Amino acid sequence: MLHRYDTVIVGAGLAGMRAAVEAQAGGSCCVLTKVFPTRSHSGAAQGGIAAALGNEDEDDWTLHMFDTVKGSDYLGDQDAIEILVRAAPDAIIGLEHMGTPFSRTPAGRIAQREFGGHTRKRACYAADLTGHVILHTLYEQCLRHAVRFFPEFMVLALAIEEGACAGVVALDIATGELHTFRARAVILATGGYGRAFRISSNAHANTGDGLSVAARAGLPLEDMEFVQYHPTGLFPSGILVTEGARGEGGHILNGAGERLMERYAPKMMELAPRDVTSRAIQSEINEGRGIGGGAFVHLDIRHLGAEKIMKRLPQILDLALRFAGVDALREPIPIQPTAHYSMGGIPTDNDGRVRRDAAGAVVPGLYACGECACVSVHGANRLGCNSLLEAVVFGERAGRAACADLPRLGWAAFPPAAEAGVRGDLAALADGQGREPFARIRDDLQEGMQRNCGIFRSEGPLREQLDIIRRLKERFAAARLTDRGRRFNTELVEMIELRSLLDFSEIVVAGALARTESRGAHYRTDYPRRNDADWLRHSLAWTGPEGPVFDHVPVRITRYEPKERKY
Repeated sequence: MLHRYDTVIVGAGLAGMRAAVEAQAGGSCCVLTKVFPTRSHSGAAQGGIAAALGNEDEDDWTLHMFDTVKGSDYLGDQDAIEILVRAAPDAIIGLEHMGTPFSRTPAGRIAQREFGGHTRKRACYAADLTGHVILHTLYEQCLRHAVRFFPEFMVLALAIEEGACAGVVALDIATGELHTFRARAVILATGGYGRAFRISSNAHANTGDGLSVAARAGLPLEDMEFVQYHPTGLFPSGILVTEGARGEGGHILNGAGERLMERYAPKMMELAPRDVTSRAIQSEINEGRGIGGGAFVHLDIRHLGAEKIMKRLPQILDLALRFAGVDALREPIPIQPTAHYSMGGIPTDNDGRVRRDAAGAVVPGLYACGECACVSVHGANRLGCNSLLEAVVFGERAGRAACADLPRLGWAAFPPAAEAGVRGDLAALADGQGREPFARIRDDLQEGMQRNCGIFRSEGPLREQLDIIRRLKERFAAARLTDRGRRFNTELVEMIELRSLLDFSEIVVAGALARTESRGAHYRTDYPRRNDADWLRHSLAWTGPEGPVFDHVPVRITRYEPKERKY
């Protein structure tokens, strides 16, 4: 089936829907989404969205910028970071005017709480449901502006002809039919890839499909070695326990009942950045100081009092009870680090236009925003609350850029082989004659990534993981699809997702092996120091016949020269 829209947006999280609110002004606009829009993973964000409003602390954008640059371990591009933090206050006020129900101070202003790596109360929040309420607000705005949604549509390929993007090919999961979407502009907003790891805070849908689609179209991926672990995932599931719990005053305790962050970040304690805090917790566990010598520590919020917990952290209270059997009003919460966020992604300029090479040339008609993109405002480590901010600010910029570009983009020729190629790929997946269930391959990938490419890395385990992934690709080529039906073939969907996981996981591991330093979330025990002389640069990786091929681009430094990072 053929569709024709001026702008096609892939993904219905905060970035995709914020882009849609802007893009619809330029003509017809639709959003393709693998899940129902309000089930997008942005709704799981709990703690807040950052902006230097100064409602509860004196603050300004320069302080927010420095905290973000330092948090990135000086790998963030400072021109992009300045755009982010300068736009933040207006972005929050814009969301408020759309109807977002932020929590309030006694004076009626938007309430702000402390968050890791931020030196001021800067996190604007709605209890611990911030992503949920913003997601619903933006969905309402999209409906108000008559944006067309195609839920449960999975994009399988970009249509690129003579270097320009002409649209996408997508699978209608409900019917099993392929749909071709012709477009003048395509905006990728497909989210992250935490499901490459066994323990993750991410939804099961977060399998990096957009990254795979871009890589298969011959485009590079940037800084994929930088994967953030959130310090406080619920044990043993990895479900997110918001940093807002520590922003409100929660303590992290080891098996001896000590506030373990005194040993690792005595100045900022539990409010140190996520990479520092995750390594601290994992170090305590590795050295036998977990609770009862086990693989978790405690997050204690009991001293905050029942009234404050129920008002500001109601979801955490519910999650702890449902998934760990713990009453957080009376007991500490068992936690462990959990794979959470991807700093890397599809390289873009500051308006979301996708870059095709190290020189900065862009692909006409193709944009990316949100977690699947790499602007790069997070560098080697993202500060909490900057992800929702990036999604909103750069989603808006990508939507506006697409609108501005439409008159000169025209309609690129749609390659006739695009849909035929997808049909061939699906047929190959369906006709596999192997005997191994693909779910076993996925489990082996996630276990290996957790063990060999997690919080602590070194050459031996990384090389082992590269070998594992290459063997898994061979096993995948012969895997068995047992469900041959068309309608709601979730097994086929999961098999396509596994192909995506294998595609970019090899780049993650190869990038981590190549980067012989420790910076932000990438920590090499065999190279424990940051190396600005050789590695103050971004990695670009293409999928080659023999494995990933790398190039590099310099970090853009405008205000703050790199220096030692201490907390």
